[in-house]
Amino acid sequence: MNEFLIANMAPIMFGALIVFMLVGFPVAFALAANGIFFGLLGIHLGLLNESLFMALPERVFGIMNNDTLLAVPFFTFMGLVLERSGLAEELLDTIGQLFGPIRGGLAYAVIFVGALLAATTGVVAASVISMGLISLPIMMRYGYDRKIASGVIAASGTLAQIIPPSLVLIIMADQLGRSVGDLYEGALIPGLTLTALYVGFIFLVSIFRPAAVPALPLEARSLHGMKLLMRTLTSLVPPLLLIFLVLGTIFIGVATPTEGGAMGATGALLLALAKKRLSWRLLRQAMDSTAKLTTFVVFILIGARVFSLTFYGVDGHLWVEELLTALPGGVVGFLIVVNILVFVLAFFLDFFELSFIIVPLLAPVADKLGIDLVWFGVLLAVNMQTSFMHPPFGFALFYLRSVAPKEVKTSEIYWGAIPFVLIQIIMVSLIIVFPNIVSYGDSGHGDTKKPEVELSIEQLQQSGSSDAPAQKDDDDLAKTLRGEK
Repeated sequence: MNEFLIANMAPIMFGALIVFMLVGFPVAFALAANGIFFGLLGIHLGLLNESLFMALPERVFGIMNNDTLLAVPFFTFMGLVLERSGLAEELLDTIGQLFGPIRGGLAYAVIFVGALLAATTGVVAASVISMGLISLPIMMRYGYDRKIASGVIAASGTLAQIIPPSLVLIIMADQLGRSVGDLYEGALIPGLTLTALYVGFIFLVSIFRPAAVPALPLEARSLHGMKLLMRTLTSLVPPLLLIFLVLGTIFIGVATPTEGGAMGATGALLLALAKKRLSWRLLRQAMDSTAKLTTFVVFILIGARVFSLTFYGVDGHLWVEELLTALPGGVVGFLIVVNILVFVLAFFLDFFELSFIIVPLLAPVADKLGIDLVWFGVLLAVNMQTSFMHPPFGFALFYLRSVAPKEVKTSEIYWGAIPFVLIQIIMVSLIIVFPNIVSYGDSGHGDTKKPEVELSIEQLQQSGSSDAPAQKDDDDLAKTLRGEK
């Protein structure tokens, strides 16, 4: 029995983690508990040395010392302030009036505003809830098909997942050891392409099912001529300026994403102040939600570090590498299997959990196969976007259900999401077939951070017993650890 456990510690450890998460145990604690339990078991079996856990404080301190993660609270705070200051409400009202005379006009407005909010907030929950509260009742009032209306709102809100300054791209960059600025630049065209695919779908619906997406009646269009033009300019200019302040300065290399996030948070406060909606209550709510999300991210990251410490100690990374490199079809086979795996896991896990658990295992294999990690990160980010839209566990669907009118059935929200999940799968295929959609490679952004080797070779050698399979020479160990987070 002991020999079986020693020989199969890595797959048993990974399987136990999946079981923990499927039964609903909190992910951060499931990761940490698995890491500690199997670490102690490995020590008991003589597979690991007690000194393995001496590296744990250093790994936790590495999280606290990571400047890149500072961008998470900045962008979260910015999005929450903008959402509560009425930016989404003004944009939807104005753009809805602009597109109102054409079939599907309100749906086009939702997609356009969703992309604009994605480029200013980067927070899916804020986008979906705002548009669900404001636009869904209006779309229902004027005869929109409930499935189409629900689907377009949920899908447009998830654009905040892929269009910079997306939070998932920050986490992905940290896990891949690449520049956040490079991932932002690489994700821009795929994000805009996905937006165009959403627009194309609504256009097809307006042709083949015109009654499902009617134009606004004349009496519902309250703005005309110069009044409409002035309203459009005053609603669009502030968010566009904020987009340039945040993304423009990052793309041209003036600021790192962390600095851009700080400027964005300041800009959001100034916009709220200009609209006379800045209050202590707004600040308190935004800071409270930001603290909760940031704590959630950090706890998962700490749990992931505890898990990976033991997993790497039992050569789990080599098990995953051998498993994936042995797939038929080479790089194409690897990409197909990985994307199917991420798509299936997205039914049960959100993008934070996928980023912290799956990406660190896949990245070294992708790097060994010669796949650019910036391109790979954008590909996975688009795939993970489906985690928000999967019935029945998609978070965007839960957000929309929480604010949708009672007459909208949950089944209608689920059915409405399916076409947009298929569109997201098409986008994944396009990135694989046409890799130049992603602008990848080192663009010289100042926040580039190569993967760190947090355990010295001597420490790792001490962590295994004399007969453990982890015994390797220094060169092999350095090569093995090159992709470790």
